[in-house]
Amino acid sequence: GSPKINGPANIGAQASAKADPDHSDDDNDDYLVNPDIGAPIEAKKKKKRKPKKKKGASKIQTTPPRVAVSTLFPNAEYPEGEICEYNDGNGFRTTSEEERHLDRMDNHFLQEYRRGAEVHRQVRQWAQKSIKPGQTLTEIADGIEDGVRALTGHPGLDEGDNIRGGMGFPTGLSINHCAAHYTPNAGNKVVLQQDDVMKVDFGVHINGRIVDSAFTMTFNPVYDNLLSAVKDATNTGVREAGIDVRVGDIGAAIQEAMESYEVEINGQTLPVKCIRNLNGHDIVQYSIHGGKSVPIVKSNDQTKMEEGEIFAIETFGSTGKGYVRDDMEISHYAKRADAPNVTLRVSSARSLLNTISKNFGTLPFCRRYLDRLGHDKYLLGLNNLVQSGIVEAYPPLCDIKGSYTAQFEHVSTLH
Repeated sequence: GSPKINGPANIGAQASAKADPDHSDDDNDDYLVNPDIGAPIEAKKKKKRKPKKKKGASKIQTTPPRVAVSTLFPNAEYPEGEICEYNDGNGFRTTSEEERHLDRMDNHFLQEYRRGAEVHRQVRQWAQKSIKPGQTLTEIADGIEDGVRALTGHPGLDEGDNIRGGMGFPTGLSINHCAAHYTPNAGNKVVLQQDDVMKVDFGVHINGRIVDSAFTMTFNPVYDNLLSAVKDATNTGVREAGIDVRVGDIGAAIQEAMESYEVEINGQTLPVKCIRNLNGHDIVQYSIHGGKSVPIVKSNDQTKMEEGEIFAIETFGSTGKGYVRDDMEISHYAKRADAPNVTLRVSSARSLLNTISKNFGTLPFCRRYLDRLGHDKYLLGLNNLVQSGIVEAYPPLCDIKGSYTAQFEHVSTLH
């Protein structure tokens, strides 16, 4: 996912949201899948236990996760996640029979989202337990992405498979002063360190319904207040969101929560600042950024959230300037939905565009995904597509060196 960035230089950059309708950001709770969810529990009888017959498919998630959620939930009824009651005058939407009937009519769309959210939840909970200092960023990214592809049932190697389901966008593993849009390219040797603050931001999609969710991992308690500030801010944003709510008012509430915290690092007391040029965003089918932004600072933006919209509520806190700029090597790209029809004179650009269109459409991808499909020597062609305005490049977004940034994100559906 990618935070939407303010400012003309960064139009179209997006932010990733916590793929979690149940928005507990730590997810430290052990998540055991009960394949018979909803089945009545019978009283114990004093009989000899018969050995269970082994069926073809495993009904419990493995470690690392490799069992498709469609196997774990054969009736395709996926958990709902957390439901937030509306504030103020919107209460009738949860009490009115007519409103509930309209929700049920839209159940297929919700089931696709809930399936994606369940994949994200299981992979996320495994990642939060398994990621440790000493691992390379490439190992971490591959572990998450292998899990998502297995649990969605879309390995993504056959042409068009990734468009049906799988990774909604590349796994962001942005460390310390880097806030977003960093994933390792081929040959990256970066190793996660004990004192790092790493934002883990990945997306899952089913039929283009993108579940966008992020969390931050640390291994040193000195950063606890930074993480608490950003969690509080994100949860405030989720709570304040709702039909007919103005996004500027949500930004004000987020900023108030975030900036009530400070953090002590190396004997210095630092205020936690909102990164003011990163925003949450709405999500539409096959597009991580639909056009609306949710600021994380007070603003006069009168844009209203509307019924049926999907929003990634994400917030970023920083001990630095609270402002990000493009920096470091680019890894994230996406084909523009409004790509111009131009003649491509570089043959490698033509063949690469064909691969991108058939395998990703307008979903974001990274260089590792092109490597995985067997493409090589594509950088000239890729740069040509960017210069032609067909593909958008999303550089890593960084605050000042020496600062620490954190992110938490959830996806909310408004109905």
